Amino acid sequence: MTIRNPMLWGLDRLRPVTADALVRAHERLSTAPLIETTPPAVRRIDLHDVRESLRLGAADFMAGRTDVIMLCLIYPIIGLLLGRFGLGHQILPLLFPLAAGFALVGPLAGVGLNEMSRQREIGQTVTWRAAFGVLYAPSLGGIVGLGLLLTGVFLAWLAAASLIWWVTLGGVPPESVNDFATQVFATPAGWAMIALGVSVGFVFAAIVLSITVVSFPLMLDRSISLRAAIATSLRAVSRNPGAMAAWGAIVAGALVLGTLPFLIGLAVVLPILGHATWHLYRRLVRS
Repeated sequence: MTIRNPMLWGLDRLRPVTADALVRAHERLSTAPLIETTPPAVRRIDLHDVRESLRLGAADFMAGRTDVIMLCLIYPIIGLLLGRFGLGHQILPLLFPLAAGFALVGPLAGVGLNEMSRQREIGQTVTWRAAFGVLYAPSLGGIVGLGLLLTGVFLAWLAAASLIWWVTLGGVPPESVNDFATQVFATPAGWAMIALGVSVGFVFAAIVLSITVVSFPLMLDRSISLRAAIATSLRAVSRNPGAMAAWGAIVAGALVLGTLPFLIGLAVVLPILGHATWHLYRRLVRS
């Protein structure tokens, strides 16, 4: 049996479904829909709801085998990093910021998984192609807008991480992996970079969590403005600080574990979190 390149395998299966989906998406974006401008009511939840959301997310993952989708997305990123690494060690200082950046764009990467969980919840037979249902979302314009916002936040984080590296370690590319490890873990400047990077990264992650915890699922589920979706997400966090802190810690810990075997673990971590986000939304927002 021949194992094909995941990118080629994925492209072969994307072609039959993308044309019609893109046409319909264009129609939705060109038509001004009736949208809700009032944020919906938000429930109070506890740690049991967080655990149950994760359990249901894992069940969706096992049913849909969405690790295949994530492999098709992660594989080219790994290839680019390996190619860049082969040209020198200049990318070493940005490896951790790049990996940490998955926490910032993760909600966008998981929106198709939210859609798969939504369809499975209403009893539809779901395959990975169901992720393209995002293009029929009632608030597609808001989803695109929030995706662009998260992309901007991700780029701002990389710029901040580069600035921190330059301020603390002088921005001089290391000569080797061992040289970089020595700079980071055996010098005061290295520990200053770690402390400052973690602190700034926490601020970025807290902002993203606050504005996205229910925003993408809400815009998949209802015709609602981006402003109202973000307002709902902020209220969900403010009404449930303990549960949201636990959710944020779980997301951060899972992403760290997923990145350790050179990002491959994200093929499991990201789908489970993406599916679980839908179920967390269903517990947080009143129908």
